[in-house]
Amino acid sequence: MDTSYTFTDFTAGRVFDLGPIEVDGAEMLAFAQRFDPQPFHVDEQAGKESLYGAVIASGWFTASLWMRAYADTVLNRSVSLGSPGGEELRWPAPVFAGDVLRASMEVLEARVSNSKPWMGLVRLRGQAHRDDVLVFSSTFTGIFGTDVPPPS
Repeated sequence: MDTSYTFTDFTAGRVFDLGPIEVDGAEMLAFAQRFDPQPFHVDEQAGKESLYGAVIASGWFTASLWMRAYADTVLNRSVSLGSPGGEELRWPAPVFAGDVLRASMEVLEARVSNSKPWMGLVRLRGQAHRDDVLVFSSTFTGIFGTDVPPPS
């Protein structure tokens, strides 16, 4: 695989534009029916009667949309070694079918592992906005390869 990003590309303060994401109503509904079948996610009438006024995306669906943009734009073009997880996952505003979200990822901090110098630990914040409204936020750690070869 041709890689574009290594650990050295993840400097604190750098923001990656992950591009626009159009929310497909059929995908949104199919996801909710399978994984999060709450009435306001899967039933048009229940959505209208909810505090949202319409069917809304599952927060997990919104997170998955962001993850796909991150994978396409950064992970699949990098020396990614996975992630040990994160400490924050939020969907503070509803997402509706037809919305166009703008996804981004900011590098909060980066350091080389003390015990494994072939690995860099990068703390990241992912976000998605609809216009100026934050609809998704996550803070987590990614692991990326450094220029030091791993032991054989």
